[in-house]
Amino acid sequence: MDFKQVQQSFIDYIRDPSRPLPADTDVRRMQVYRELFFNNVLGFVSNGFPVLKSLYSEEEWLALVQSFFSQHDCQSPIFIDIAGEFLDFLQQQYQPTANDPVFMLELAHYEWLELAVAVAQASGDESQLSPAQIPMQALCLSKTARVAQYHFEVQHIRQDYRPQQQLDTPVFFCLYQDADCEVCFLQLNPLSAQVLAFLQAQGQASFKEIVDWLTITYPQMAPEIIAQGCTQLLEQLAAKGIVRGRQS
Repeated sequence: MDFKQVQQSFIDYIRDPSRPLPADTDVRRMQVYRELFFNNVLGFVSNGFPVLKSLYSEEEWLALVQSFFSQHDCQSPIFIDIAGEFLDFLQQQYQPTANDPVFMLELAHYEWLELAVAVAQASGDESQLSPAQIPMQALCLSKTARVAQYHFEVQHIRQDYRPQQQLDTPVFFCLYQDADCEVCFLQLNPLSAQVLAFLQAQGQASFKEIVDWLTITYPQMAPEIIAQGCTQLLEQLAAKGIVRGRQS
């Protein structure tokens, strides 16, 4: 057996102790290695998804993380990457059971998004906007902001509040860093969410391009009303640092 095969058998056993014991090892030593690796992953996942974890018993949570540990091939040891890999596992590989809440995927995404925003780095080509600059500069969604849509009130979920039915209409959020680099949450109305989603999709856009797009999207509204409302909206979002100027 060559080194790669030995290494792979070592990895396979650590992830799933039902696999054959690697050659020239014993159960006691391998269990030490396995507990070390698993406990690190368990800590990362538990810290990244504290609300989701609180909805399970200790045994149920251990079983869920064990499924992730044994079935998903993580590509990075970095904390934020492992959190993203756990979300990907839930979305792509995991088969929900009766123990899992119906909102599990949305809550996990919401918690991951909070983490992603917390570690996001501001872009050097972005700048704070004054109201007078909004009609003149290219506008963009800040690199430290994210927009999301959910069908459950994920922001209110806790041990004693576990909704069983989706909302009649989805809720929209922007998660962003404030001036002190703290994560903040802003619930959006559909129009605000559309404007931010447009900026996110386009990369950047001028005030005129946004107004023109809204005029096409809402032909029943007068263009001057759209321009006035868009000005007020962008001023509010720029004051929070959610919409920023993009240097050419």
